[in-house]
Amino acid sequence: MVAGVPAYVDGAMLSVAEHAGATLIAGDRMWHYVEGLQNWDPIWPQHGIRILPGPSSIWLDATGKRLPVPLFPGFDTLGTLAHLRTTGYDHSWFVLSERIVEKEFTLSGSEQNPDLTDKDLSLLVRSRLGKGASGPVRAFLEHGADFVRADRLDDLIAGMRALPGGDALDPEQARREIEARDREMDNPFTKDAQVAMLRSARAFRGDRLVRTARPHRILDRAGGGLIAVQLHVLTRKSLGGILTDLDSRALDAEGQPIPGLYAAGEAAGFGGGGVHGYRALEGTFLGGCLLSGRAAGRAAGRAL
Repeated sequence: MVAGVPAYVDGAMLSVAEHAGATLIAGDRMWHYVEGLQNWDPIWPQHGIRILPGPSSIWLDATGKRLPVPLFPGFDTLGTLAHLRTTGYDHSWFVLSERIVEKEFTLSGSEQNPDLTDKDLSLLVRSRLGKGASGPVRAFLEHGADFVRADRLDDLIAGMRALPGGDALDPEQARREIEARDREMDNPFTKDAQVAMLRSARAFRGDRLVRTARPHRILDRAGGGLIAVQLHVLTRKSLGGILTDLDSRALDAEGQPIPGLYAAGEAAGFGGGGVHGYRALEGTFLGGCLLSGRAAGRAAGRAL
């Protein structure tokens, strides 16, 4: 497992609130990602970066079996996490071509997206619409410990097996899965759900321009060299927090408000199955943060 936040982001104030009598909820619910990389240039210990993947890579578990429908890159994170935990291994693999990585790989984190962070329109156009991978992605391709590059599938698989934990990979199983996926690229009536989804995505202009590579055989030399990426579970945050009422007042075990103690944002625990449910998209948490923060501020104002 790699760490998506620094060690000081430890939720210590939850225990302070609990010591003051507050009730904590949903402590067993965590938010993890399954596309984590070891940061080649870490800022904190075990620093992990998440790939924000497009939909074209073939996703294999640690043994080389293709993940079941609809566990495609960028789809159901928690569903994929639950499935991978049944495999007995802590990692999985993307297998893709250079054409796919250039079009579809984006990395999480402000330092990995200088075009957006610096509001640099010219850099945005070059990195998102131009040819080739962005600078941060190229740096991971060159220096990242989780990337394997090769011209031939045999060499790629050998490189995958050479990484820590790679001995779990069944070479023949991985080969069968990749070749079977590639065969479906020539079938206009394919029942391969991922291939059909790729063709549908390309019908949307936004995906065609910046998000989804032109569908092609991964083993086709026209797609460039072969790439495999060993993916780790990346821990992000707890979905638990402090039980509150509608005024964001912290509640004790009897359901009574604790004078002077309020909880707002994700510390209020709504991410653990409240406002938007357990499978909420992460960006939707912002609305709950604003709503609970406003409620806490108004309630504190009235109390004063």
